[in-house]
Amino acid sequence: MVKEPFQLEYVLKKASSHLLWNLISTPSGLAEWFADDVDERNGLFTFHWDDSSLKAVRIAKNNGTYVKFRWCDEAEPYFFELRIEQSDITGDTVLRITDYADSAERNSSIELWNTQVDILSRRTGL
Repeated sequence: MVKEPFQLEYVLKKASSHLLWNLISTPSGLAEWFADDVDERNGLFTFHWDDSSLKAVRIAKNNGTYVKFRWCDEAEPYFFELRIEQSDITGDTVLRITDYADSAERNSSIELWNTQVDILSRRTGL
């Protein structure tokens, strides 16, 4: 099936861009909210959950702004991106997530991201 891109936007009013950058771009930061544990070696990230793990390649990064990953078992052009933006109107920090899903999995993918970002907010006080 063909996957379609979707974007989600989360306003994190209390977040400093520097803190959020560490949480989305480093293994220790990602282990705070995205996975149980994360290892990284030469741009290859291994995400661990319970008894399973998945590998992802970091395919792009702009320090302080965004990081883009592709799961090793996914073909191009599919990726997920975590991007930090500032709202022009409110000045709030915004986490924008771009991901791909087929129509049958779109709602569950969105729910998963909502859950993970809720964990991010609760664990870090953002």
